[in-house]
Amino acid sequence: MTAGSTRRTTVARNKTAAFGAIAVAGALILTGCGDHTDKGGDSGSSSTSSAPLASKLPADVRKAGVIKVGSDIAYPPVEYMENGKAVGVDPDIADALGKQLGVKFEFQNGKFDNLIVGLQANRFNVIMSAMNDTKDRQNGIDSDTGKKVGSGVDFVDYFTAGTSILVQKGNPKGIKSLDDLCGKVVALQKGTTSEGIAKAQSTKCTKDGNKAIDLQTFDTDPEALLRLKQGASVADLNDFPVAAYNAKTSGGGKDFEVVGEQIEAGPYGIAVSKNNTQLRDALQAAVAAIIKSGDYQKILEKWNVTQGAVTEAKINGGS
Repeated sequence: MTAGSTRRTTVARNKTAAFGAIAVAGALILTGCGDHTDKGGDSGSSSTSSAPLASKLPADVRKAGVIKVGSDIAYPPVEYMENGKAVGVDPDIADALGKQLGVKFEFQNGKFDNLIVGLQANRFNVIMSAMNDTKDRQNGIDSDTGKKVGSGVDFVDYFTAGTSILVQKGNPKGIKSLDDLCGKVVALQKGTTSEGIAKAQSTKCTKDGNKAIDLQTFDTDPEALLRLKQGASVADLNDFPVAAYNAKTSGGGKDFEVVGEQIEAGPYGIAVSKNNTQLRDALQAAVAAIIKSGDYQKILEKWNVTQGAVTEAKINGGS
């Protein structure tokens, strides 16, 4: 997610309850993503012959029996590594989709802001990485410059989330909203929608006669979280499910807390190349099937993220 391929998007939504504790390692101990994609784990094990939607897949994907997934696997609870395998909301949804389509979903680890480039270079078939469906991504537009930088991608929407402000436990700097970040150090993952939100707020700060935000960006969110934990920044911005998860788990719940309302909520989408409409439509059918069967709801309940549920699988529903 560069400005033109950021992970999170801009949309508004009400604050929801924080996640229950999940017995897994917190984000700060996760290994950061490298530049090159590596196998992160497999999802799904169904046979094509018995899968109800296998016939909808492109012939080459059906023959291979695998859908390769590009993902930044350091974003719990959406996706993260545990015992050498990708786990979380996205891998579980992918597993359910695999049973409908009769293929395995193989997650490959890479930097978030390189994922769309990797997709367009055919390094993998889809992106599933808490990536917001936005018009700029659909059209291949760099959100910072407004310039065309690629052919764009199509999305199959499967979840919704907004951006949240994460601060040190006890909120020692008294941060309540984006306006309180003017003139202060904010650390976050680069190439994300959160970065776009912070840059827009920084511009607003200066227009209002305040100092700009001192924005520090990192390749992975755990790096930004470490800066916040050390007191080197006053806040981190990231998706609400991730912010709530870190507030609940990091340091046994003693490191961070979420403040304020969710900012600019919008859909997560499975990204597919625009020239691969058959795969896109097969995925849409599979998402619709797991929503109807109840498997989708069970996955969200497992990860305590039911507030992000969608009721239909839209194509390019983001704004």
